[in-house]
Amino acid sequence: MTVAALQEVEVDYAGRGRALGPISLSVEAGQILALVGPSGCGKSTALRLLAGLEGPTRGSVQRAPGRGETAVVFQAPTLAPWLTAQANVALPLELSGAAKDDARSRARAALARVGLAGAENARPAALSGGMAMRVSLARALVTEPRLLLLDEPFAALDEITRRTLADDVHGLWQASQPAIVFVTHNVEEAAYMADRVAVLTRGPGRIAGIAPIDAPLPRPAGFRTSATFRSAVEQVSGLLAQGMETAS
Repeated sequence: MTVAALQEVEVDYAGRGRALGPISLSVEAGQILALVGPSGCGKSTALRLLAGLEGPTRGSVQRAPGRGETAVVFQAPTLAPWLTAQANVALPLELSGAAKDDARSRARAALARVGLAGAENARPAALSGGMAMRVSLARALVTEPRLLLLDEPFAALDEITRRTLADDVHGLWQASQPAIVFVTHNVEEAAYMADRVAVLTRGPGRIAGIAPIDAPLPRPAGFRTSATFRSAVEQVSGLLAQGMETAS
């Protein structure tokens, strides 16, 4: 079942011209789709379209309907600094009308799911980068969305934390299997995270190709050293090189 889709979408910005498209792309239920491409190709623009944060200049966007059906995690955790971790996670529930006690209870459970049981009363300033990103993930997942959009969420983190959080996302996905769209500029990260990688050309971004990753999710131990992983990385890298050569 298709959860979200872009149909012949184009996005133009005043003074900049075409930023994205034409592009058609679908996201299926339970799928993890990575978007990869050079800087300025429109990866984040595509994500904002799927999130409903902006509209296309031309074409149409299909999105998961209903409040709380789509959740977004940005590169910066965007936590309210005056709220505790628990209050930050409970916020989308309270804004949607949930009773405060119920929202706080569900927030505690969500924090426990991301490995932060006991950190409910910590404020963002006291959290490491990885912990803050886990709080953002908990806040996104607490509404049990059908579509989870991740915009380079690990870009500012060190490599060890990035790898740990990649496995954490897979574990969280396994529990409820939302459709996930994961934007990254890192080819290896894309091949590890997703079961399908869409590679965009240089801007204005179009689809250079789509690489299926034929391996189980979550990834088995040692997957990064496997022939399947290295082959997937080479396939995505080849599409990226092809996309870089594509004329605007």
